[in-house]
Amino acid sequence: MKSPVVKRSIVIAGHKTSVSLEDAFWDALKEIASARRLTLSDLVATIDSSRTQGNLSSAIRLFVLDHYRGFAPGGRTQSANERGGASATVA
Repeated sequence: MKSPVVKRSIVIAGHKTSVSLEDAFWDALKEIASARRLTLSDLVATIDSSRTQGNLSSAIRLFVLDHYRGFAPGGRTQSANERGGASATVA
């Protein structure tokens, strides 16, 4: 089953931007934000501010991957320095 890429507008630090992600990543990002009692915009702003390279969509995908790796048995979450992106330890 193919998940289409969905482009959505989001406000980050007072600036409107568009982010393209598959439905599964949007759903996961909303779930993570809710669990951390953050707005989606606040979580994305934190991911954006901690990325060192790549585009925002890629940084979000890596963040979601890192988050769920932490729940996998024997899973290992790479640090931001190891993969060059946002850390999964966003408060």
